[in-house]
Formats: sequence, structure tokens, C-alpha cells
Amino acid sequence: MDNNNQYWIPAGEAVSEFTEKRSRFIGQIRPVNSEADARRFLDEIRKKHRDARHNCWCYIIQSDGMIIRCSDDGEPQGTAGQPILQVFQRREVVNLCCVVTRYFGGVLLGAGGLTRAYARAAKDVLDAAGVIRMELWTEWEVICPYAVLERVKQDAAMRGCGFKTRVSVGQRTRFYGACTGNRRDFVKIRRRIPTTGHVLIILYN
Repeated sequence: MDNNNQYWIPAGEAVSEFTEKRSRFIGQIRPVNSEADARRFLDEIRKKHRDARHNCWCYIIQSDGMIIRCSDDGEPQGTAGQPILQVFQRREVVNLCCVVTRYFGGVLLGAGGLTRAYARAAKDVLDAAGVIRMELWTEWEVICPYAVLERVKQDAAMRGCGFKTRVSVGQRTRFYGACTGNRRDFVKIRRRIPTTGHVLIILYN
């Protein structure tokens, strides 16, 4: 991904369909946050289309690591699951499960035809769903004397950090806010924020 602090997910569920040489290809996508979510969606589609020849699928889940699975579900190896998966990898979309159902129309498509058809089904359903950009944020708390308050706020704002709540504590002030980026990025920012006057910055996971 271009930026380790941001990623793309489907905006919602969607379904799309087209016919290729009398075979119906139905693309179905759902945002998911775990393998359990993905498996439940797969089970739903298999039950819904139990009379279909193939229910080929992939899912990509970004959690502590990246979980990637795909299946040709009886189609020739490499002609269904991988083409579906590659659509999402090229678009850098994660946290999704996509199933492409095929009702066989009696005409063989060949390996190239199958690859193109499954890729098209995945692309069509992703276009139908749309995508949302997600960003990682680190919550933080700042405690500092009034004398350096404005300097701290200005320096933090220049680095993309925002404040949302202010609480006065005696001669000191306490702010709560957030900053785009993960904890490691924020530690780098914290080193550049002035600490004159015993400024205390606390990070939260």
C-alpha cells in the first residue's frame, strides 16, 4: 500500500451479474473483519446458490497480519480464485469477502475465457460497492503549563495532530486528541514537539 497508515475497504455489500456464452456470473461482496465473518458469508452464498456449478471466492483480511485465501471451487486451477483475488490486490482493497457464482450455460469458455470472466465479475461487483479510505489514528493526551500551551498546540497542529477536549487542572491544562498514523509514527512526532516546561504527552493504543 502507498501509506502504511491508510487502506481501502468496500463501502458496503453489493451484487452484480452478467452473462458470458450462456453462463451466468454473479459477483457478491461483503465487508468483513475476520475469517469467521468471511466464512459466514461463504456459507450464506453457498446455500443461496446451492444449485450453481461453482461458487468461487477470495477473502483478504487485514488484522495483526494479512490473511489471504481463495478457491477455484472446481474450476481449472488458477482460472477463478486467483483472478478474483488479483482484482482486489491491484486496487489495494482489504477486509472483504467476494464470491463469484457461476451457473454453467453449456458452453466451455476455456482457461483464458474463465480467467477474464471471473476477473470481470470481481471488478464489476467492487465498482458497484464502491470503496472507502480508512486511516489509522493514535489517541493522545497532553498535560502542560499554560505558558507553553499555544506553542504545543501550534507545533502539534503543524504535524497533523488535533485536539478535541480541554480540561484545566490547577496551573496546568490537559488536552485530549488524536493524530493520523500509528504509535511508532506518533513517537517520532512527539520528539519534535517542544517539551519546555515539563510537557507530558501520553499515547494510547
